[in-house]
Amino acid sequence: MSPTAAVARAHGRATGTSLPGNELAAGAARRFLRAALAEWADPFFADRVVDDGTLLVSELVTNAVVHAGTAVELVCRLDPAESALVLEVTDHHPARALRADADHAEPGRGNERAEAIRAGADRSEAGRGLHLVAALSDTWGVTYRRDRKTVWCAIALTAPPEPAVRIPAQLLAPSLPAQPRRTEPGWSDHGSLSFLAEASDLLAGQLDEDNVASLAGQLLVPRLADWCAVWLYPGGAAPRLAHVWHSAEQRIDGLREVLERTPVPPGDRPGARVHPWPGGDATPCGPGTALAVPLIAAGRCHGTLLLGSAAPRGLPDGGLGLVEDFARRVALALGTARQYARQAMISTVLQRGLLPPASGRIPGVDHAVVYEPTAGDWVGGDFYDLFPAGDGRWCFALGDVCGSGPEAASLAGIARPVLRLLAREGCGVADVLDRLNRALADEAATALLAENTAWDGHARFLSLLYGEIRPGRPGRGARVNLASAGHPLPLVLAPDGTVRPAATPQMLLGISDDARYTGESFELAPGDTLLCVTDGVTERRHGDRQFDDEDGLAAALSRCTGLPAAGVAERLRKAVHEYDETPPADDLALLVLQAL
Repeated sequence: MSPTAAVARAHGRATGTSLPGNELAAGAARRFLRAALAEWADPFFADRVVDDGTLLVSELVTNAVVHAGTAVELVCRLDPAESALVLEVTDHHPARALRADADHAEPGRGNERAEAIRAGADRSEAGRGLHLVAALSDTWGVTYRRDRKTVWCAIALTAPPEPAVRIPAQLLAPSLPAQPRRTEPGWSDHGSLSFLAEASDLLAGQLDEDNVASLAGQLLVPRLADWCAVWLYPGGAAPRLAHVWHSAEQRIDGLREVLERTPVPPGDRPGARVHPWPGGDATPCGPGTALAVPLIAAGRCHGTLLLGSAAPRGLPDGGLGLVEDFARRVALALGTARQYARQAMISTVLQRGLLPPASGRIPGVDHAVVYEPTAGDWVGGDFYDLFPAGDGRWCFALGDVCGSGPEAASLAGIARPVLRLLAREGCGVADVLDRLNRALADEAATALLAENTAWDGHARFLSLLYGEIRPGRPGRGARVNLASAGHPLPLVLAPDGTVRPAATPQMLLGISDDARYTGESFELAPGDTLLCVTDGVTERRHGDRQFDDEDGLAAALSRCTGLPAAGVAERLRKAVHEYDETPPADDLALLVLQAL
């Protein structure tokens, strides 16, 4: 045994410190490590251990400060069993959200793409620290907990052995996790309850099945296994290896390659079963074996969870039941995520049906549209349209179905093509509103008289601003005819900054089949701007006030004097968003028509 190894095994010491989350942390970490090594084993530590350890602790602390921005805890210890110097750096912001362009960056992998995005930095300069950790340390990894993340690495105090030749043996070699697995007596009675509670809390907030698979691996390793993998079974598609996790992260890629060549067959019944690992012994969770647990919820198998162990210590007492209980929670989370994905897909299809095709260029009229549906589980009932109707006419509409959810979206999806059909048949503004009103009123009456109907009892009312615009020759303006049926009134902005309403209020569509509507005509002079909005603009709230209180919309429009149509639309959109810190609670739609 070398003198260094003898010192390490004799002492097995550990020391730690807290560091500030600023640029001084890395220097303080280097000084702390050098002082600890000098106290413990000087002069027995090889220069390689001191130099590499100093560089590694600097990189780990720097990464934690840059990416988490919190105070950092540093622990340095001599591991007597592994004859290694272990460095652990913990931050308190492990779940920093990635931007949308990190879709393919696997959480916790420390690759350059993910780390650059976490830091908000140039990808060419960020993320090099963990590459350096992988190159200089003998083993390293990441341990996640609810309120913290620990990145650890180990440096062997003796010369590292030659790497194993066989891939499975290399992958399943004992690792050095930052926190030991819970094998002490009684943990299954006490610690397992907090583990399942924490797992349930974290899984309940995931609405993406890949995130569920990733989180499952991070919760299990190294607590109950040295590595794990999750296969997902999409309906009607081939099984997919969604996530692979190892307590030593440099082994993940190799482990993935082996698992892709030896997929786990789907299980059709709940409960864990031994899955023989290539070249291993057939003992549960022993060397060369793995534990396969089907992820079954509501009678459907969503995937398979595979756990592997490198050491003969196996699971703690009651660990098999704990794993099966955990697998049920993962399966339920996968079922919820898939249901949400289906609902989001339906929502997207419905929302797409509310959007008209591109309107193209209107001769003599500049136009701009803003349409922002509320972020949520379902689309709303707002819609807009702008289309040519023949004979030089262009028709425009902004509508809002009273209500929300799929019923409102379905009615909005019907109203827009009906408006197009009536307009292209030559119907004028008043005639279009009359006929659409009768159709909505007849639908409500039919639902009331029908037997065994599934109608929910809510009338289908529709507020609608509908009009026609006939552009003249350049410099001559345009002729407008419009009507507002229960909708926020349109406004006209003159070049001198004055604002006037462009219509009078009329009854909502669908209330009474006796209602009759009239169109109002006016000239839109060159430079005049016609603004049409939905109530998502006028009723935007800030405390007890609304955006249009005391003619707030007209005041905001008057400040848009001299802007083109796109500039008017963007300035008003920004004004609505900035009116309150919270996101808008209703769909937002604006249509701007400006005579040239």
